[in-house]
Order: sequence, then C-alpha cells, then structure tokens
Amino acid sequence: MEETISLKEIFEVLKKRILLILSLAVGAAVLSALITLFVLTPTYQASSQFIVSQSQDQTQNTAYDINDIRTNVELINTYNEVIKSPRILDEVANEMGIDLSASSLSQKLQVSNSNESQVVNVTATDEDPQRAADLANTTVSVFQSEIPNLMNVDNVNVLSEAMVGADPTPVSPNTTLNIAIALVVGLMVGVGLAFLLEYLDTSIKEEADLEENLGLPVLGVVSTITSEDIPARPRARKKANVTEMRGESVGT
Repeated sequence: MEETISLKEIFEVLKKRILLILSLAVGAAVLSALITLFVLTPTYQASSQFIVSQSQDQTQNTAYDINDIRTNVELINTYNEVIKSPRILDEVANEMGIDLSASSLSQKLQVSNSNESQVVNVTATDEDPQRAADLANTTVSVFQSEIPNLMNVDNVNVLSEAMVGADPTPVSPNTTLNIAIALVVGLMVGVGLAFLLEYLDTSIKEEADLEENLGLPVLGVVSTITSEDIPARPRARKKANVTEMRGESVGT
C-alpha cells in the first residue's frame, strides 16, 4: 500500500521539531561566523590595466584599421597565456624577491579583458594588500619589457597601476554570504533530521496507528480522565440539608 503524507502532517512534524530546526540553523550560522572571522585568513585584490594598441611603425605610417584592431584583440588571448607563463612569472618572483614558483604565482593572478576590448586587466590576489598591488604592477611591467623579445611587438602600454587605498577591504571571506549559506544549510539539515526522526518513531499515538501497524480494527477507546473532567460534588448542598434536619429534630 502506497503511503501518502498531507500538508497538515508536514506542518505538524515541523511544528513538533521547530526547536531542533531553529537550533541547528542558529548553530550553523554562529559556527560559520566564528570560522569566517577568526579562522579564515582575509585576502585582498589589486588590479593593473594595459592596452594592446597598434605598433609604433603602424601608427606612423597608417591610420587605425578595423582589421588591425581585430588582430590586436585576437592577440590578447595569446598575451593572457604569456603573462602567466614561467618566462614572465619567474622574472616577477626574482624582481619581487619572493620564494614562489611560477605555478604558485599563476594561482594568484587573473588575466581578463571584457567585451573583446583591447584593455587587459591583471588582477593579483594575496593576503597582504600591498603585496597584491606590487604583484600586479610587477607582472605588467615584466610582461611589457619581455613581450617585444618574445613576439617582436611593441604595442603594450600601461593604462593604470594597482594602488592600495587607505582602508583596503578584503574580497574574501564574505562574512555575510557565509553566514547566509550556513543558515540555509542548517535549516535544510534541521528539516531533514526532523522528518528522519519522525520516520524512525514507531510509537503508537492514535487509533489509526493501531490499524496501520497491526492491521487490527479498533473496537473501543478508553479515554484519559483528569481531575478537571470530574464534576465537583455538591457538598455545600448536602451540609445545608443536614443542618435543616437537625433543626427539625430539636424542635420536635
């Protein structure tokens, strides 16, 4: 026989286990906040921009052409790979005096250009905001000096260098987002645990449970009677009657 559950039964289960659900949700949120604030190390980002333009020889001889711009945009994909290559990043590590391999530095860098533009963003991520800015600026500087030797081009010009503000804000961890995610996960776990406990609870609670679990018809039900259900005895009335009878006996 296929079992079904109504919305009323769902709400009853949730109402019955509401303290468990709320406790898990609040506990998960508090734990996430503690880990985010006191365990995870904040990281910062800094970005430097350069533009891929026509080479100096083309600028002197001809005006801008749409084909030249398209070629430069296509070259950006190549530049993105070159920037994160060991040839560039090993030199960056030497100039900055840091003991990191090219693969480790590559994980700290993001190179992108938006909407197929000729402007390339080099974003560095580090636990130190000043070192993140230095990493972005040094990477662009080394790339600008090495790219003429690698590809025989001179069409890279720096637009803006990475700067560190007076009060840098970390990009991660995001405390609000982490707490919100933990709260939702806690609620989901609480709801799932509530239904699991209800499923594992095989105690008999009402007549329908007897018929469903034992397959026997219910012939009668003995109700539970409390002291409030028993009507009060009219003691005062009886006492008055006894007094009247005593008075009549004395008069006689």
